[in-house]
Amino acid sequence: MVKPDIPQNEKKRLDALRALDILDFQAEERFDRLTRMAKRIFSVPIALVSLVDENRQWFKSCIGLSLSETSREISFCGHAILGSEVFIIRDAVEDERFADNPLVLNDPKIRFYAGCPLTVNGHRLGTLCIIDRAPRNFGHDDIEALKDLAAMVERELEAVQLATLDELTGLSNRRGFLLLAKYSRKLSIRQKSRLVLVFIDLDQFKSINDKYGHAEGDVALVAFANLMNASFRESDHYARLGGDEFVALLSSTSIKEAETMIERFKTSLNAYNQQAKRGYDISFSYGIVEFNHGTQTTIEELLAQGDSLMYESKKG
Repeated sequence: MVKPDIPQNEKKRLDALRALDILDFQAEERFDRLTRMAKRIFSVPIALVSLVDENRQWFKSCIGLSLSETSREISFCGHAILGSEVFIIRDAVEDERFADNPLVLNDPKIRFYAGCPLTVNGHRLGTLCIIDRAPRNFGHDDIEALKDLAAMVERELEAVQLATLDELTGLSNRRGFLLLAKYSRKLSIRQKSRLVLVFIDLDQFKSINDKYGHAEGDVALVAFANLMNASFRESDHYARLGGDEFVALLSSTSIKEAETMIERFKTSLNAYNQQAKRGYDISFSYGIVEFNHGTQTTIEELLAQGDSLMYESKKG
């Protein structure tokens, strides 16, 4: 077994990692959503967001593996952060660096590994990696797709510093949504998969504030955000753009399927209204637009189209 080397900028790298202040904290849905996407896209049993600390690799997100960390000396990710490109081991048993590695000989019995370094502020802090218990090939398109997902993980790590979460609801704010949505758009283009944006505006929100006060308006916003968390899929991105405006970006989804999802969401919202009995009902208007791969439409332009359709539906 060959232990990974130590990067030349190790002290600064560790300083950058620890400045994020996310080691040894509980799992977060925004990272778990991306590892679930990686697991599904590549049909692998294990997907990880691994952060390489001084003597260990710690898993910020871990799908398909019961461990929370392993020694850095036996880690594949320790090797992966030494370069800027995707680190691929097609069959660990045939690679002298890993053939007698405990992670190969024992659980999880790694045979295939692909890890894309996660770079924040110029420092490679860890990887988004996928693991299989059988050898496999990993072509150019696979590499590019893994890079796209890794870029989304990087944006989430940067979001810790950039404050891209809405303080009230805990959803992404506009800035955070645009960062993630741009990479979802790029991934959609690469995979030729559908991408649908739903622009959502709460009805009569001003009247709730006027009649019941802004504190009650905050209650309504938080309740609506919590229902979005419970109703949308693991791979979807959703956010509070500001005020009473929300948005959801649905991957691998047609407009018809998006309509069905919205109807289910309405059912959940109606159930909440009946149970909460707060003297008002939360309702919303929405517009749905689908990304066209044949154009250079940006996420900002999609938002504008969704906004326009939403207001047309209100007038209707």
